[in-house]
Amino acid sequence: MKETCMSAQGNAPHVLYVAWGYPPCRGGGVYRALATANAFAAQGARVTVLTATRETFLNYTGADTSLEELIDPRIEVVRVPFDWPNLETDLRKWSPWRVLTPKLWRKARVRLDTRDFPEVGYGPWKRPLEEAAQRIHDADPVDLVVASANPNVDFTVAHHLHRVAGVPYVMDYRDAWMLDVFDGGLLHEEGSRVAKLEKELVDAATEVWFVNEPIRRWHTLRYPSTAERMHVVANGYDPEFAPSPRLEPPAPDKPLNFGYIGTVSAKVPLAEFAEGWSIARRRSAALAGATAQIWGYLGFYATPSPHLVRLVADHADDGLSYAGPLPKQRVREVYDTFDAALLILGAGLYVTSGKVFEYAASALPIVSVHDPRNAASDVLEGYPLWFPVTDLGPETVADAIEKAAEAARTADESVRSACRDFAVRYSRDLQLEPRVAALLAGVSGSATESTERSA
Repeated sequence: MKETCMSAQGNAPHVLYVAWGYPPCRGGGVYRALATANAFAAQGARVTVLTATRETFLNYTGADTSLEELIDPRIEVVRVPFDWPNLETDLRKWSPWRVLTPKLWRKARVRLDTRDFPEVGYGPWKRPLEEAAQRIHDADPVDLVVASANPNVDFTVAHHLHRVAGVPYVMDYRDAWMLDVFDGGLLHEEGSRVAKLEKELVDAATEVWFVNEPIRRWHTLRYPSTAERMHVVANGYDPEFAPSPRLEPPAPDKPLNFGYIGTVSAKVPLAEFAEGWSIARRRSAALAGATAQIWGYLGFYATPSPHLVRLVADHADDGLSYAGPLPKQRVREVYDTFDAALLILGAGLYVTSGKVFEYAASALPIVSVHDPRNAASDVLEGYPLWFPVTDLGPETVADAIEKAAEAARTADESVRSACRDFAVRYSRDLQLEPRVAALLAGVSGSATESTERSA
């Protein structure tokens, strides 16, 4: 299904951008996908986006339909139906086999999912994706494919068009495929289908992008022959939606409001934060009447995780609350209600989180409740109002919260201005523009040749 149609023709390079998570998807990676496709269009490319149907997100993961308004109108969006049987909750659509023998059905479903591509849930999308990409290429030859994971099945389009037509491609990793970014181990065994496939894809890629230096460095050691083609393209913040820097302290008689924005997964130490928050709030005068709000999704799906809902409810008497999903259009408005920001992340040397850049743009005190070795620490090193924990013990977390509360009351305009200036380097457009420009310069010649051949 084609949603919009570009009018730009001529010899501008035709870029095919492949991303399962594209608006109205509400997942964390959607902002990178949205910004990347828009960046190519802004630099003159004719961009086609290959993604899943709107219903995929409306039915399974939750959606932020306001994001669709942000798609550059010059971009053509082609949506490929995506079936997700494991998340189907309508019992009327279940087969008798699934109803009567659910364990056997799940085992068979895994085998079906991974038959064409080794990725549970997403593998069956490989063939429809490749067929759609081939139709796009046949109608208007593609000069460059940029495929964004995860899911990693997105990479199959790049590999297909490279194999049949020699189209160069970029692999854009939001996390990693073989690397477990939380514990540094392997997600798949050496010699597995994934290991072999990733090597084949990386070896043939024109460029491979990673969100931070630790992940890039890990991959350069694994694939040394491709190291020079590996680049860090950090997530950054979106200037048009970033919080307005807070350069003045809150009113002295106003209770402080701490806030978290993002998806809370099972890896996020929300329980450790909640315990530390309760301790700090009970013993600190600066936190009298203070509140802590969790904005976003509790879990990866549309229905909040019951466990996380109970966890928040258990600390409601101490001012902790769940505020619900947050449309992108309201992000700036909600930041304006915060007096300090809570960066609560899962442990891992390779974990950054796109939110860290947006937090820095707020110029607010930032409490980092995560393993100090996280890559997010590299981003915030030198931020004047950063309050990291040294471990996740409740007392340690409480100490960091109390220090941030004091700073929220006392930090003057010069300190807050320094926070604002610190964040400028992390604007998303500054991360994307150099790589987009280099790629388009590299394919502009082939685009001209394609136009001349078809004339």
